[in-house]
Amino acid sequence: MLRSDTCGELRMSDVQKNVVLSGWVQRSRDLGGMTFIDLRDRYGITQLAFNMDTNSKLCLEARKLGREYVIQVSGQVIERQSKNSKMQTGDVEVVVNTLQVLNSSKTPPFTIEENTDGGEELRMEYRYLDLRRFPVQNNLFLRNKVALETRKYMDSKGFMDVETPVLIKSTPEGARDFVVPSRMNEGQFYALPQSPQTFKQLLMVSGIDRYYQIVKCFRDEDLRADRQPEFTQIDCEMSFVEQEDILQTFEGMVKHLFSSILNVSFENSFPRITYQEAMERFGSDKPDMRFAMEFVDISKETQGKGFGVLDNSEIVLSINVQGAASYSRKKIDKLIDWVKRPQIGAKGMIYLKYNEDGSFKSSVDKFYDSEALQKWAEKAQMKKGDLLLVLSGDKAQTQKQLCELRLHVAQENGLRNPKEFKPVWVVDFPLLEWEEENKRWHAMHHPFTSPKQEDLELLESSPGSVRANAYDLAVNGVELGGGSIRIHDRSLQEKMFELLGFSDQEAKEQFGFLMNAFEYGAPPHGGIAFGLDRLVATMGGSESIRDYIPFPKNNSGRDVMIEAPSALSSEQLDELNLSISKIKK
Repeated sequence: MLRSDTCGELRMSDVQKNVVLSGWVQRSRDLGGMTFIDLRDRYGITQLAFNMDTNSKLCLEARKLGREYVIQVSGQVIERQSKNSKMQTGDVEVVVNTLQVLNSSKTPPFTIEENTDGGEELRMEYRYLDLRRFPVQNNLFLRNKVALETRKYMDSKGFMDVETPVLIKSTPEGARDFVVPSRMNEGQFYALPQSPQTFKQLLMVSGIDRYYQIVKCFRDEDLRADRQPEFTQIDCEMSFVEQEDILQTFEGMVKHLFSSILNVSFENSFPRITYQEAMERFGSDKPDMRFAMEFVDISKETQGKGFGVLDNSEIVLSINVQGAASYSRKKIDKLIDWVKRPQIGAKGMIYLKYNEDGSFKSSVDKFYDSEALQKWAEKAQMKKGDLLLVLSGDKAQTQKQLCELRLHVAQENGLRNPKEFKPVWVVDFPLLEWEEENKRWHAMHHPFTSPKQEDLELLESSPGSVRANAYDLAVNGVELGGGSIRIHDRSLQEKMFELLGFSDQEAKEQFGFLMNAFEYGAPPHGGIAFGLDRLVATMGGSESIRDYIPFPKNNSGRDVMIEAPSALSSEQLDELNLSISKIKK
C-alpha cells in the first residue's frame, strides 16, 4: 500500500504516530521558515508541515510542488498550534520527513476546491477534475447510499433483482427512441429501452412475482434540469396486488431511504389527492406542498363588471400571497413582466392589495369598486396585508401559468426550503388524452395501464372520462416515481390498442409477444418506477440532476469531455450498410 492512513482520518489520538499519506496537493503556503501543504484524497484533507530550519532541502522541494501534484509523504503526526475547526483533521498536522512525487500536474483549468471558479461547461469538459471536489464526491456518495439502501429494502421485502435487455425492439412508449443499427441483420435496428416496461410484465407472467432493477433507461427528449438522455430508474413490479399494495410498499421504501440516509422521519401516511384535485388546487400533477398559496377560482366574483379581459375568460384564477401587500409597484411590475415571458405566455396579471388600513388597491380599480373587490378578498380568504395575484384565460393554460407563478413567488419569498420534504401521492389520472394535432387518443402514462374497474363501461361511450389505475409520487414539486396496475387480459389490451389508433396488424407487430404471453395465465400485476437521479437530487436539496450523475450531458445532449456524439468513419458506415443524407440545417 502507498499509504498507511487516508487524509481524512488522523485525530489527536494519532499524535506521535508515524504515517504514510498519498494524495493530491490542494494548496501550498510559504511562510518563510515554514511551508504548509494541504494534501487531499477522497476522505479529507491533512495539513503537511515542512520546516526550513530542520530540513531545508525537503522544504525547498515542497515549495516546487504545484496544485494537483500527486505525492507520497511520510512523517510524524503532531498537534497543530493553530487548530482549524472547519477541518475534520484540523487538530493535527504531519511533520514530513520524506517526500516523493508520484505524478506532476499541469495547472488545472479551475480551482479544485469547494467553491470553484469554473463555469459549468468548463467543469463538464474536465469532469474528471470536477469529480475531485468534495461537493461533487459527496453527491456521488449520497447516490451510492440511496442505491445501497434501496437494495437492502427491496431484498427485505422479497424482491428479486433481474436484469433486462438493453438492445430491444423500438416500440411507441411516449418519447423518441435511441436506435442502434445491427451489423448482422442488415437494414434493421435495435432500440435502447425507454424503460423495461414490457420485460417486467413478462417477468410477472414468468412467475417471478416481485422484481426490481436499478437500470439505465434512454429517451431522446429535449433536455432540462431534471432530464437527461440517459437516466437511471429504480424499476419495480409485483404480482397479485392492487393499487393499495403498491402504495404501501413503496411509501415504505421512500420512508426507509429518508430515515436511514437523512434521518428524516415521516410520522403519518403520505397524503393522497386525485389528479383533478391537484390541477384545481395547484395547476400541476406534481404539486409542491411545502407552502399554501392554493388556487382560488374567482370567475363568478369577477363577471359582469364590464371588464372584457375577465368577462371573456374561460376561468379566472388567483393565489393569495400572505403578507405581500407591501410589495412595491416596481416589484409587481417585475412579476407582470415575468408572466409575460414566452416561457410562461400570459398576456398580463391583475393584482389586488388588501392594505393594513382595510382599504383595497388593485390594477382594475376602474372596473371594480371596494364592494366588488371585497368579494374577491372573501373568496380568497385574504387578510389585511395580503396580496392577490390573478391570471385568466383558457382553463388548462391558465392553470399552467399560475402554477409557474406560484412556484416563482414561493421561491422569491423563501418558501421552498430544500431541507423540508413534503410528499404526496397523486392518483386517478385520466387514462387517455386527446391529441388535437393528430385527432387521436394518446395514453397518458403508457398503453399497458389498466383502467379503473368501475370505468370500464365508459371506454366505448366516453373514453376521455375513464380514469387510470395509476399513481405518481411527488416530493417538493418533483415527480419522483410513477406507476400503475397493468392490463393483464388480452382482450382488454386489444381494446386499448384500438382506442390508441393501432390497427390489428400494427398491434401484433409491435406487441405481439406480450399479447401472446397474456394467453398463458398472466397474473394481475402492477408496479412503479422511481427516477434515481431525481430522488437523489431532491434528497440533496437540488433541482438539477446533473450534479448527481458522474458524467452528465449538457443541454444539447453532448458529452463535451469525450466529444460524444460523434461522426462514424466511412468504413463503419459501410459495414453497417448505412449512408448519411444531407443534414438539414
